[in-house]
Amino acid sequence: MSEKEVIGICGIGRMGSAIADRLAARGFRLVLWSRGGVTDEFADRNRAEIALNLASLAFKSDIIITSLINDGAVDSVLSKLVETSLPGKLVVETSTVRPDTLRRFSEKIKAKGGSAIDAPISGGPELVREGTAGVYVGGATIDFKRYLPVAEALSDRIHHTGALGAGAAAKIVNNMMLCGYWEVLKEALLTGKKAGLSVETMLDVLLTSPGGSPALKFRAPRILGEDKSIGFPAKGALKDATLFAEVAKSFGIDTPAINAAVESYRTCIADGHGDEDLSAMVRTALEKG
Repeated sequence: MSEKEVIGICGIGRMGSAIADRLAARGFRLVLWSRGGVTDEFADRNRAEIALNLASLAFKSDIIITSLINDGAVDSVLSKLVETSLPGKLVVETSTVRPDTLRRFSEKIKAKGGSAIDAPISGGPELVREGTAGVYVGGATIDFKRYLPVAEALSDRIHHTGALGAGAAAKIVNNMMLCGYWEVLKEALLTGKKAGLSVETMLDVLLTSPGGSPALKFRAPRILGEDKSIGFPAKGALKDATLFAEVAKSFGIDTPAINAAVESYRTCIADGHGDEDLSAMVRTALEKG
């Protein structure tokens, strides 16, 4: 299309705000709605219009992006969205939810004249604002191609992973790996500390070895306590890890590493670090150990 489509964003939390910031910076017109409201300051900064309700957002937007906290929030918003008319609208679900969450609404969206894809984002708000987050898309090819100009504004790692629900499944696979990585890192660093190694030495070794990763390089200063910024909070990591374990269990898959991570994050949060970056799970375990 020669002219950018108007993007409606449902949910202006950490990720929704980052999506809005990035798309506004890339020249997209935005319409915003959030269950908790949208401030005039935020809307003005992004040259965006605030919708009074979901029906208004749907009417004024071409592509409707949902960025919400969990399955319950997505279910609530989509239940209201399908009560309105959606002729020619593309609903894009970007939250971290079960693969079947959007599929349950697919026929209702079609009956209202719209279509839907799931396109969850891998990476925190800082990567979204830089345009370097990962995007995993599940849905029809025609809908994927329509969304591609928007996805390209958000990401340099875009994967069309299959039919509706495949994007959510791919996000779960990717983030299960990361979740397990942080748990194993905690266990490895605790072992090394007991063996007499400093945390600085161990991270230096890991960051120049196959045991390192871009994620570790990014969060090493936070593990060392040198950086207090928050990429993704520990309480969010617990929410996601719990979801991953539940989805795997529904398929009969045992997840001892993810289960251990769940317990580690619970301990971290119980100790008062839920609002800190997810790496606090590793850092605080080392401080205690």
